[in-house]
Amino acid sequence: MIAPYHHAFPLGCIELYVSLVVSAAVSLRGAAQAIEIMMAQVVQLAQLEGSYIPGIPAEQGHGGYACPAWTTGRMWLLRVGYYQLMRPKTQADDWVWIVDHTVQIGQDKCLVILGVRLSALPHEECSLSHAAMAPRRATLEPLALIPVRQSNGQIVCEQLEATVQKTGVPREILSDHGTDLQAGIERFCQRHPQTVSVYDIKHKTAAVLKHTLERDQYWQVFTQRANQAGRQMQQTPLAALLPPGQKSKARYLNVHELVTWGRAVLTLVDQPALHQEHGLDGLAPEQVQAKLGWLTEFRPHLEEWGDLFEIVSVTESWIRHHGIHAGTQQELMTHLRGLAQTPRTRQVRQELLDFVAQEEAKVHPNERLLGSSEIIESVLGKQKRLEQYQSKSGFTGLILGVCAMVANMTREVIRQALETVSTKQVLDWCREMLGSSVQSQRRAVFSALSESE
Repeated sequence: MIAPYHHAFPLGCIELYVSLVVSAAVSLRGAAQAIEIMMAQVVQLAQLEGSYIPGIPAEQGHGGYACPAWTTGRMWLLRVGYYQLMRPKTQADDWVWIVDHTVQIGQDKCLVILGVRLSALPHEECSLSHAAMAPRRATLEPLALIPVRQSNGQIVCEQLEATVQKTGVPREILSDHGTDLQAGIERFCQRHPQTVSVYDIKHKTAAVLKHTLERDQYWQVFTQRANQAGRQMQQTPLAALLPPGQKSKARYLNVHELVTWGRAVLTLVDQPALHQEHGLDGLAPEQVQAKLGWLTEFRPHLEEWGDLFEIVSVTESWIRHHGIHAGTQQELMTHLRGLAQTPRTRQVRQELLDFVAQEEAKVHPNERLLGSSEIIESVLGKQKRLEQYQSKSGFTGLILGVCAMVANMTREVIRQALETVSTKQVLDWCREMLGSSVQSQRRAVFSALSESE
């Protein structure tokens, strides 16, 4: 296979490395080792069959074939990300910008803007995907990646205005309503009335749950008892029944897991015979009763909380897959009918329906807007997995991995990226946008201290 111009490794090898990192969640070093192992097996098989495989001769390697070092693969990834970020975007009035801040150690934060055109969405489907892993879904384009030391509404508004040069004024800006983001988006929308700001449904439902459960004394006691039970059970035969860990931050985004656990374990407490029926002989009924019998005190509350989270789940799923369009509130009301059995669950259902009605009022006739920004949360989570321990050094050039994870990652795109983007361009961008990382500052400080000693 022909290598890209000025490159030694074949395009297929480069594509394989980038795909392992971006699509298969393999680490940078792991991808290099995987290629080395695969190459060794292929060469061995070819030798047994007496066939020839075109490759790259090397003084050392498997059967005379070289394999890329992880540092080489890292630079391939950064060049692809830089290319995706910098290449021209279509100017249009139907762009949706999905906006979020990502933070690491230190005071820096990075504004990430991903975009998709409404015309690219299927007629009745608003699910998005990373890159080209789901070809029937609309894919994202990286529009902006802006590390900053300080952020406020004015700065965010200026960053949004700068992004207009790439796509034109967007139709929609979708965010989690973080303080800085929302202030900047509101300023931007005042300047551009054709743009509407939409609140991500997942963060809206989390806010509703927080408002509801923070005032529920039974919920506070339940979470405390679950934490206590977890500490008591983790080194015992009951470890299989440990409650899910509770986050200290954004904990209302995933509280349904705790309620699901409570309802399931309560069934085990109520029906000791299940221990033998399901081969749970190691879980003595008297031990389960001793450590988890307290769940019976929360039986009616668990039922109500379960209904509460079912309402939230149905709302999130509907908006995530169908977006916001004329008639969304009525359609959602039909799906939520019968789920609310108590005054509190009926109140939450109505609050969510009122919110959807507010968002629906922003829609033009025959238009479907996005209502979920979960895709950007997924991309940023994937980015942190890519960085691993390097995230402890603050932002590094690997932040460009965000841009490599989205858009259409075809072989031709990779070839264009490697032939048009130089290593110098990437390094210059890193120096200009990132400056010195926390780790480099740390090295400088301790080096100076060492010299002074």
